[in-house]
Amino acid sequence: MSNTILIIDTATENCSAALHHEGKTYAQVEEAPREHSQKILPMVDDLLAQAGLTLNQVSAIGFGRGPGSFTGIRIGTAMMQGLSLGADLPVLPISNLAAMAQGAIDLGAKEVMAAIDARMGEVYLGHFVAKDGLATLVGEERVLKPQDAMAQWQLQGDAVVAVGTGFETYPELLADERLEFDARCRLPTAQMMLPLAQAMWQAGEALPLEQVEPVYLRNEVAWKKLPGRE
Repeated sequence: MSNTILIIDTATENCSAALHHEGKTYAQVEEAPREHSQKILPMVDDLLAQAGLTLNQVSAIGFGRGPGSFTGIRIGTAMMQGLSLGADLPVLPISNLAAMAQGAIDLGAKEVMAAIDARMGEVYLGHFVAKDGLATLVGEERVLKPQDAMAQWQLQGDAVVAVGTGFETYPELLADERLEFDARCRLPTAQMMLPLAQAMWQAGEALPLEQVEPVYLRNEVAWKKLPGRE
């Protein structure tokens, strides 16, 4: 089965793209919170050029589906829609919390708590364990106030890696001595998403575009699908 996967992510301060083709990975990332819409497509074009490919030769497109910045998620979703429609590509939606957890697992972590600053005094939170080398969600991804998150920890081990900007904004979340912050995975990247995307592709879990929606975790945020695709 062909395995050329392109991934884009603009859901947080990072703007990033990654391409896996014939065993090689091409990637770009830049922390540019207000320039995603200007930077992401040139990144894609550059990666395709490096690999000597056109978009029509890609097997599937992955994207950071959230949670994260509302504006960033909307930009990434719109860009994904355009690329998917332009080349009739199936889609691999990847959690931004899972991406950071995967980054930590690739560095040796066995259990990870991922938290993204959600503004308004809250954090997006996900608890993950490594299974066959992949970040596997325990329970559900949630948006919580820091004090509520701490009250609901259900950590499985004594050494848990903490990743994400939520721990920087709310350092009190690190009061639990079992948690150790790893700044190397403070923001997700498209490259971190590659192992998850490849596993989804191999499992036949790529989705048609009309079945894909971003994930905000806040109920009051609505996403309007493309016209005619409700």
